[in-house]
Amino acid sequence: MIQKLLIANRGEIAIRVIRAAKALGIETLAIFAEQDKDSRHAKVADFSVSLGGGPASQNYLNISKILEIAKKHEVDAIHPGYGFLAESPEFARAVTEEGLKWVGPKAEVIKALGDKLTSREIAEKVGVPTTTGSKDPIGSDDEAKSVARDIGYPVIIKASYGGGGMGIRVVHSEAELIPAIEQTSRQALSAFGNAEVFIEKFIEKPRHIEIQFIADSQGNTIHLGERECSIQRRHQKLIEEAPSTAITQEEREHIGGLVVKLAKEVGYENAGTAEFLYKDGQFYFNEVNTRIQVEHPVTEMVTGKDLVLEQLKIADGKKLSWKQKDIEFRGHAIEMRINAEDPLQNFAPTFGTIKQLSLPGGPGVRFDSHIYAGYSIPRDYDSLLGKLITWGEDRKQSTARAYIAISELAIIGVPTNLPFHRVAIANKNFQQGNLHTNFIEENKIIPYIRIAYNRRVAALFATQYKTRKVFLPIREQSNWRRTALREVVRRL
Repeated sequence: MIQKLLIANRGEIAIRVIRAAKALGIETLAIFAEQDKDSRHAKVADFSVSLGGGPASQNYLNISKILEIAKKHEVDAIHPGYGFLAESPEFARAVTEEGLKWVGPKAEVIKALGDKLTSREIAEKVGVPTTTGSKDPIGSDDEAKSVARDIGYPVIIKASYGGGGMGIRVVHSEAELIPAIEQTSRQALSAFGNAEVFIEKFIEKPRHIEIQFIADSQGNTIHLGERECSIQRRHQKLIEEAPSTAITQEEREHIGGLVVKLAKEVGYENAGTAEFLYKDGQFYFNEVNTRIQVEHPVTEMVTGKDLVLEQLKIADGKKLSWKQKDIEFRGHAIEMRINAEDPLQNFAPTFGTIKQLSLPGGPGVRFDSHIYAGYSIPRDYDSLLGKLITWGEDRKQSTARAYIAISELAIIGVPTNLPFHRVAIANKNFQQGNLHTNFIEENKIIPYIRIAYNRRVAALFATQYKTRKVFLPIREQSNWRRTALREVVRRL
């Protein structure tokens, strides 16, 4: 039995795991880097231990240090969350070799599915539809050109390992091909420790659909339907929902069944997600994420199932709590990722201290986060501040609640992507469910944010004139306008 759990992560996902563990009566141990000493995850756990100083990139990635803490504090299991070491077969293997329970699939399964080429072979074997692409990593420039010509432009260059939207470049002509391969390879080596890349056919304006599945150690595997994650910037998701407006019940059952076959083929245990591109009624396999996903709450909201709690039970050797017939879908849910980033600066990450925080509420509203007024956002980690999730009896109601909730949420002191969400949720095509991966660009979301900024600045500027009843010199007008703009950026 798991008595004490170490959470090898930070932020909102660490808090999410802590809450699930406490619901099962499991003691929790949080670890924190020096930059995170004031983070809420270190405060809400039963115990917390510092990882010490050193480069930020090494703290939550330091396998030996984490295992040292685990042994010293006599934990029984480790939950990796997502990101960091969550999909590291080396970490999973090291945890089990220490006699601890690993909340996730076995190391060999993580390794097999973490290699996109291997996972695609497995998918093809069980009948999961895939895109046309190279069977092996690209070995030379001539080979790359030949493969791309055979596939037909545009093509996409992908890192063989890794995820999170990194290590991906779209190529529209042969002149762009080799530089794109070199850039992707360098990024892959830096981010994932492996420079291998491959080429696939690029599907223009698809939807991004993923299937949540979960399995126990006794051969029981089910799926929990789909999530749509089409609204993205730089191949990274910003808004997710369940169910998709594009998928029929027949399609859901068909692709869900194939994903279950894929999971059984590799002896999968615990929670996982199979990702697809979808266009014109056709699915194209992308990858398998061998961990809990950032967007898992929308699945929880429409199924009423606690996925993280179930992860812990499965890792403890328990049989899966549900059969496929127990999974019923009710209503609709939307998740908005709230990030410390400036949408008007190409979503560049921001950092600083949150001066004020006002949270939304009401029926069907959930906010998973680790932030609070006075919290200083470190510059060393992912920009995710939290996830605002709304549920409704149908998509129209969940969308209305999403717009109200995102309008009520206020984070003062640091630029965030709240303006992006307010404009995107209000967009006519979003309201109608007309989504694809080029949604932001095609619907001119960023220009509309600029218009909103300028209107607010103009209103403040006009108010200032009326109050002072004087005509400011041009230079003063310019200085005041810049000051007003900065204030609007913080408030909008």
